Amino acid sequence: MSTENEGTSVPPAPSAPPVPVDAPAAPAPPAPGSAPEAPQGAGHDTVSQGAVPGGPGAPGEQPGAQSAPGAYGEHGAPAAGSPVGDWPPPPPAVPAYASGGGAGGADGTAWGASYQQPQPKPGGKRGGLVAGIIAAALVAGVVGGGVGYWAAERNDDGGSGSTTVSASSPADVKRDPGTVAGVAAKAMPSTVTIEAEGSNGEGGTGTGFVYDKEGHILTNNHVVAEAVDGGKLSATFSNGKKYDAEVIGHAQGYDVAVIKLKNAPSNLQPLHLGNSDKVAVGDSTIAIGAPFGLSNTVTTGIISAKDRPVASSDGSSGSKASYMSALQTDASINPGNSGGPLLDGSGNVIGINSAIQSASSGGLGGSGQSGSIGLGFAIPINQADMVAQQLIKTGEPVYPVIGATVSMDENSSGATITEQGAGGSAAVTPNGPAAKAGLKSGDTITKLDDTVVDSGPTLIGQIWTHKPGDTVKLTYTRDGKEHTVDVTLGERKGDSS
Repeated sequence: MSTENEGTSVPPAPSAPPVPVDAPAAPAPPAPGSAPEAPQGAGHDTVSQGAVPGGPGAPGEQPGAQSAPGAYGEHGAPAAGSPVGDWPPPPPAVPAYASGGGAGGADGTAWGASYQQPQPKPGGKRGGLVAGIIAAALVAGVVGGGVGYWAAERNDDGGSGSTTVSASSPADVKRDPGTVAGVAAKAMPSTVTIEAEGSNGEGGTGTGFVYDKEGHILTNNHVVAEAVDGGKLSATFSNGKKYDAEVIGHAQGYDVAVIKLKNAPSNLQPLHLGNSDKVAVGDSTIAIGAPFGLSNTVTTGIISAKDRPVASSDGSSGSKASYMSALQTDASINPGNSGGPLLDGSGNVIGINSAIQSASSGGLGGSGQSGSIGLGFAIPINQADMVAQQLIKTGEPVYPVIGATVSMDENSSGATITEQGAGGSAAVTPNGPAAKAGLKSGDTITKLDDTVVDSGPTLIGQIWTHKPGDTVKLTYTRDGKEHTVDVTLGERKGDSS
């Protein structure tokens, strides 16, 4: 699982197809001796479909394409040399971008397809993103201008007065608390951007959120790891106020950490914690964070899976894996989102955004640089809350264990107890929970309660959703036969060396 990503190119701005209209009806014959009256305008009345009447043409259209060549001059007046006796004029020519009407042009292109998004200039990913934004803004400006012109034309009474269109004041816009905008507005002031710097000058940016009124901030361990031993740590709120902070406790295995603000303000508003056990696939999600350092960024999606076994790391040398039975979401999560809240549609925290699938790495746990591909993973808040309380209370994590070492190969057949433990120790701890339940080296655990176990990481992630002292039912195979046994979980304090 990697949290290193890169941006993706901006897709071309959409182009709405113009709608052809019938030829205008012939006007009444002019009175004898009077000159023919000039038409009001040559543009199609297709504003509702996104076309631009009058004024500049749609992208890809040549100026003057809406008038028959040689028939009219500027403003629809007869062009020099055109016979007066040709009144009424012929119907307007089909615009160039219509390509003959219908679903597509004669050359097979769809309407509007002649406009192509300008390719970003070389010189870095950020330049490409800016170029895309500028192009989209230009297209939006043309459409907006066309709508404004159409409104003025429709309200023109032939006098010399002008028509203006006034927009509502931002103060008049009210959004329901249940909307994404309403949830974001409420949660943003309680979300912080964290900057961590080690004693060696190395560090990075992540996210956290207010956990309680005492100034505790909940985040990921890998966000603050550089600042644990003699580093610098700060948290900046959405209003720009910045506070120094210190690490209260961190759990590498859970990838959870708690920091505390120094001189914390008295008006902190903790985010409300939801119940991650009640989350359903398809529920709406809202993520807040600082992807690539862009603070106060909001993205949305859904819960795309639950109980996803994930082993993740930050990709650095010497980094140890963290294990979780994660909430999977398609909300865009990138480096810098780590540690930020994953909210439900009501604004309750249901998880801590922690890891993503990296397309360039070819699998979970890779260190390839990539952007969001819609596979993000969050630590369920029920587990994170349990860990946070322990860290605030004692400063060190406590892990539930079965007292056995299992293979970490993802062979999809279960978690097999190894022949030896770490450093040549016994694979099954003498007098430990597994030993008391009769488990031996070579046994393959296939289920924990009702959850299928397909690998060692899956087993660890499931065990760590419990507390020491909980009793779980393990299903395992030995010599081709299946057995079931109850195991009371033991505990291990602190991260393993």
